[in-house]
Amino acid sequence: MDALRCMDVNPVDRLQRLAAFSHFSAEQLAQLARCASFARYPKGVTVIKEGDSTTDAYVIDSGNVAIQRETPYGKYPLATLEPGDLFGETAFVDQGQRSGDAMTVGKCELLVLNPLALSTVTDRDQRFTVALYWTFWKSLSRKLRATNETLARFFSEGGLAPAMPPPRRDATAEFHVGVDTKRSLFEEQRLSSMEIRFLSTLSRERKLKGGEMLFHEGEPGDAMYIVLEGRVMISKLIPGAGEEALAFLERGDYFGEMALIDNQPRSATAKAHDGGAVVLAMPREVVEGLLDMKKVSSLRLLKILCSLVAKRLREVDDKLVGWHILAAGGGTSLEAPAAED
Repeated sequence: MDALRCMDVNPVDRLQRLAAFSHFSAEQLAQLARCASFARYPKGVTVIKEGDSTTDAYVIDSGNVAIQRETPYGKYPLATLEPGDLFGETAFVDQGQRSGDAMTVGKCELLVLNPLALSTVTDRDQRFTVALYWTFWKSLSRKLRATNETLARFFSEGGLAPAMPPPRRDATAEFHVGVDTKRSLFEEQRLSSMEIRFLSTLSRERKLKGGEMLFHEGEPGDAMYIVLEGRVMISKLIPGAGEEALAFLERGDYFGEMALIDNQPRSATAKAHDGGAVVLAMPREVVEGLLDMKKVSSLRLLKILCSLVAKRLREVDDKLVGWHILAAGGGTSLEAPAAED
């Protein structure tokens, strides 16, 4: 059954009470509302189909939506979303195909954000674009953290507390990177002159030996990092399986930003891969200064971070589904709740 489009609903009224858009000004909310439509869906409707090339984004006003992936052992539930949550924003950010189905668990009311209308506004209003990508960045980061937690529980229903971090090795003493070397890295990312100057001056370099820990899962986070040389491995302790590599990062890749968004402990461990690495640390106050919502923030950097989190979310979802298949349909997953008709 198709969705019932509701012409009598004012999207502004609905958007105003959603925490995801609390940082929007009244004018920006009005602009967003002109890009949105309101629709009611019955139970069991597939709003998004895996493999589709659509890029609409959705906000749940009421009800629940299950994100799931088809496998040889049936549908594997990746997440169950609640009122106030977004979905579909990954494809808007990276223009990739849909990586899973989004199905209504019960009756749902959704705000549908039209990508063409959004693009028209973002092309002409940088402040609106910053506000929109802030919403997407926070939403994607929250999902990535939740997916990482599901990953940690996959082989053990109860899970285990992460091990205490091992003693840190001393970083190489008196190690310095010239400002010109830093500038060349940020210039590769096509940041503005102000951003390049700011990051080159205020970032702190650190040289790591092969296998040396930069930060450990469960620690508080006070900086975001970018790889200057070598490779960094992001990993997680999986009870029943040991250490699992989630990503290998190379020159120009950012990491460690999630703890700055939600002020939660590190959700994974970062350490230098074989051969060592050089990273630049950007303290919390530097990142917050660049991405200050009260100013015209660094839109280019914000888009890079959104794309990075979207990529990692797709990769971790793929890993979960792969494990589920290798376990012949077993392993812990996020079960969708029962819903009334």
